[in-house]
Amino acid sequence: MNQPLAYVHPQAKIAPNVVIEPFVTIHKNVEVGEGTWIGSNVTIMEGARIGKNCRIFPGAVISAIPQDLKFAGEETTVEVGDNTTIREFVTVNRGTRESNKTVIGKNCLLMAYVHVAHDCFIGNNCILANAANLAGHIVIDDYAILGGLSAVHQFVNIGAHVMISGGSLVRKDVPPFTKAARDPLSFVGINSIGLRRRGFSGEKINEIQDIYRHIYLRNLNVSQAITYIETEMPATSERDEILSFIAKSSRGIMKGYSYHEK
Repeated sequence: MNQPLAYVHPQAKIAPNVVIEPFVTIHKNVEVGEGTWIGSNVTIMEGARIGKNCRIFPGAVISAIPQDLKFAGEETTVEVGDNTTIREFVTVNRGTRESNKTVIGKNCLLMAYVHVAHDCFIGNNCILANAANLAGHIVIDDYAILGGLSAVHQFVNIGAHVMISGGSLVRKDVPPFTKAARDPLSFVGINSIGLRRRGFSGEKINEIQDIYRHIYLRNLNVSQAITYIETEMPATSERDEILSFIAKSSRGIMKGYSYHEK
């Protein structure tokens, strides 16, 4: 850790076996867990809480103040979970008084030039590909994958095990287990390949497919589909997760795709 060409504030709490490369700047009120590697020219600002065995690549800026005109200097944080990799020139802003923190979970990969704005909550095992941009107050659940050059509107929720295609404009909530593509962003199926890779059985995948057939492919509106699913389909954890996500959606969920749309 004794890198003479780096600046580490004396009040920063750095685990003994953290590797800090030349030209790193670490401000006060920062904590970095053991086994983490911090590449050259990284800037870690006040309020950062970096977990164990993370890798932060050159040029990243973690825990800068929010790009929010309402921010008044309140003490807030950025939390980064264990084993997360943050690639070149990623920017992660700390929270505002709304939630007091921005959170990135464990085992995540944020590729180069990703931006995570204030008060975002990213779950575990998520991947944000190159230059994906998140506005404020976004929630991304576990195992979601967001394609490169995507842009997500503030307050959007993205469910677990979702796959969103590159270059997407995400304006509506994206329910769990689905794939989203096209413009405007639309349902294009469930993420069956991802689910199989994560141990979901064929029977469970078929159950999820059947639920979404009623939501998107049976010419029912969302309320009608929900009523049918609640009354006619057996209660399972996946069914209840989908229903709960839709019930809590404040922006509304993405639409189904119609080949007749212009």
